Amino acid sequence: MTIKWCKAALGSVLGAMLLLPLTALADWELNMPVGVTQISREVYDLHMLIFYVCCVIAVIVFGAMFYSVFMHRKSRGVEASQFHHSTAAEIIWTIIPFVILVAMAIPAAGTLIMMEDTSNADMTIKVTGYQWKWQYTYLDEGIDFMSALHPDSDRARRTGSGIDPNSVPNYLLEVDNPLVVPVNKKVRILLTANDVIHAWWVPAIGTKKDAVPGYINELWFNIDTPGVYRGQCAELCGRDHGFMPVVIRAVEQAEYEAWVAAQGGTTQVADAQVAAATDAVADAPAAPAEEAAPAGLTREALMARGEAEYNKYCSACHKADGAGMPPAFPPLTGSPVTLGDINVHIDMVLKGKKGTAMAAFGSQLDDEQVAAIVTYERNALGNSVGDQAQAADVAARR
Repeated sequence: MTIKWCKAALGSVLGAMLLLPLTALADWELNMPVGVTQISREVYDLHMLIFYVCCVIAVIVFGAMFYSVFMHRKSRGVEASQFHHSTAAEIIWTIIPFVILVAMAIPAAGTLIMMEDTSNADMTIKVTGYQWKWQYTYLDEGIDFMSALHPDSDRARRTGSGIDPNSVPNYLLEVDNPLVVPVNKKVRILLTANDVIHAWWVPAIGTKKDAVPGYINELWFNIDTPGVYRGQCAELCGRDHGFMPVVIRAVEQAEYEAWVAAQGGTTQVADAQVAAATDAVADAPAAPAEEAAPAGLTREALMARGEAEYNKYCSACHKADGAGMPPAFPPLTGSPVTLGDINVHIDMVLKGKKGTAMAAFGSQLDDEQVAAIVTYERNALGNSVGDQAQAADVAARR
C-alpha cells in the first residue's frame, strides 16, 4: 500500500512539473548573474573556477569513499586493517588543500585589489542612504536629487490598496529618480548614510558596500552595456527596508550629456572649451536684471504639492490618512505638533526628534517642499488650522 501511494505521489509531482509554463521554467536562474562590468565578470569567473574545483574534489572524495565501501565490504571477506596513524596520509591531506587554497587565493586577491582601486575615475557620485531612500549627489556636475520607491509600487504595496502587485511593472524594484551614468566611464561612488546602516547593492555591477553613518566607503564600476540595472538595500535598515530599491540607468555619452543639461547641471569640458566659453561671456552684453521672485506659493499650490510630497516622504510612517502607527509613529490627525506653533512644526520636519523614529528631513528636502508638507499636514488629514508656511519661513528656521 505504501509503495503504491509513493508511486502515485511521485507521478503526480512529475506530472505537475511537466505542466508548468515554459516561461516559469525560463525564469529559474540557479547561478549568479554574469553582469555588465569587468568586476562582475571576474567575480563570476572566480565563482565558476571555485565551483569546478569543488566539483572535482567532490568526485574524488566521494568516489574514493564509494569505492572503498564497495570493494572492502564484509561480504567480500575483507578484514579491517588495524592501524591508527599514517604520516604519509597526513602530509598528503595537508599539502593538497594548501596548494588548492593558494591556487584559488592568487586570482581572488587580484580581483579584490582591483575592486578597491578607485583611482583615475572619470566621475564621482556621492550616495547617501536614508530611511528609506537614496540621495545621489554628482560632485562634478552639480546635480543632487533623492531616489525613492516609485509611486506605483508604493501604492500597490500598501494593505487595502486594491492594486494587484503583479500589474505593476518591476514591482518594488522601480524608483522615481534612477541613477543615470554614461557607459564606458569609470564611476567612483562615495557611500555613506544619514541615519542607520544601509547597503548599496546592484548585482549586475558585481559590487556591494555598506553605507555607514559617519564613514565614507568607496566603490567603483564601469558599465559597458547600456540598459537599466536594478538592486536593493542589502542591510536590514528598518520597517521599510524591503521598499528601498536601487536603479542604475546606463546610457551613451550623448544621452548622458543631454540628461545633465536637463537637470540643470554641467558636464566637464576641456580647458580650451572653458576658456572659449569664458571669453564669449566676457564679450556678451550684460543680461537684464531678473524679476523679483514671488512672495510665495498660493494656498492651493501649497496644498497640492504638499499632498504629493507627504505621500512620498511621510505616509510610509504616518499613513495616507494621518492615522500613524502608534507608538513608534504617532498620528498627525489632532496632533499637538500639527495643531500647535507652526515654527515648532517646521523644526520637527527639518530636524526630527532625537530618541524617536522621527528622522530629520532638512538635508533631504528644500525649503519649498518642507513648507508644502507643513501646510498640508496642518490643513488636511482631519486638521484645519488655517495657516500656511512659505519657503522663507522654513529658511529662517534652518
